[in-house]
Amino acid sequence: MKKRILAVAVMMAIGAGAYAQKGKVTAAQTQKTNGDLDKAIEIIEATIDPSNPKAEKTIPWAKTWMVRGEIYDAVFNDDGKKDSVENPLGTALESYKKAIELDDKKQFANAITINLTRLTSSFVKQAQDCFKSSDYKCAYEAFKSILDINDLSASLDKSQESFVDTAIMYNAGLAAYQGEMYDEAIEYFKKAAEHGYLKDQMYLTIAQTYLLNEDTVGAISALQEGFEKYPNAGDIVTQMINLYLQTDNTDEAIKYLEIAISQDDSNPSFHFAQGALYDKMQEYDKAIASYSKAIELKEDYFDPYYNLGVIHFNKGVKQLEVANKVPTSDQARFEAEKQKANEEFKKAVPYMEKASEVNPKDTYSLESLKQLYYRLNEPEKRAEVQAKLDAMSAQ
Repeated sequence: MKKRILAVAVMMAIGAGAYAQKGKVTAAQTQKTNGDLDKAIEIIEATIDPSNPKAEKTIPWAKTWMVRGEIYDAVFNDDGKKDSVENPLGTALESYKKAIELDDKKQFANAITINLTRLTSSFVKQAQDCFKSSDYKCAYEAFKSILDINDLSASLDKSQESFVDTAIMYNAGLAAYQGEMYDEAIEYFKKAAEHGYLKDQMYLTIAQTYLLNEDTVGAISALQEGFEKYPNAGDIVTQMINLYLQTDNTDEAIKYLEIAISQDDSNPSFHFAQGALYDKMQEYDKAIASYSKAIELKEDYFDPYYNLGVIHFNKGVKQLEVANKVPTSDQARFEAEKQKANEEFKKAVPYMEKASEVNPKDTYSLESLKQLYYRLNEPEKRAEVQAKLDAMSAQ
């Protein structure tokens, strides 16, 4: 009988010890509520200290870690304490993760879910503060943590599984972008794009980030993906054309220019770009047709006027080379070939004149006109152009 009483007494002592130790967790929570955060930290840290033999009952208890999360979240929101503790929100988040891991029976699931909502608000505040102070790495980490919390909340509440916070994904990417962490920016911009955030504009942003990261191949790939998803997005097509032009990928540039023109035949820039490609490929008749269409759509478009003038000017120069190869004994043929050159020079004049009219400060069109008037034996007009050039150089 005495042995049984002794055994019961021992069991009661063990139970009382465990209860007393768990009471420390409640005490820490109370100190937090009372505003004594230093004391709350001191108590809660003792309950998870593996070197503390009394902590063996509280270390594996989910509530211990939940309360620890509450305390460090409170520290962040206390202006007098937040700077005295390193990364309080990170500590709070890790504590809640541990609590969820240990709470296999979901005993504290509702409480943790509520706490995670509060923690999200704290991270949003941190992200805003970091942005204001241009600490973009800090802002990036805060937005990442919010996404982490969303995943945790979904694991506790199945109704939240379908929720995707694309705005936070974008903000994480934007913070990384501002901080010149381009790989990280691309990762989160892509996540936002997968869910349709900002639609075609998101792919333009991804491409721009690739370019800043000196990855033209990645930029083109992003634009191609965006085009497949948004085939009527003119901005994506335009940017693809620009990149193909920059990388001398003529075939692809022409392909997407044709697509762009089929989508928007009234865009003079598309016709000019097409003309520039044909010009580069020395398909001058096609180039002239495209440049002419661009001018038809935009009467004050300097570039196609200038390029049309250059085409005819260069044709005239090449024809002069043909004339100069005629034997001196065949004067009639020489004059005939030279006249063909002059016809090209005459065709160039109105385009160069119009280019100079559209942009009076452009010296290239004036220099071209000066040469044209010289070749066509128009000294008075040549003198007028020279006077304009002299006046511009004197400024």
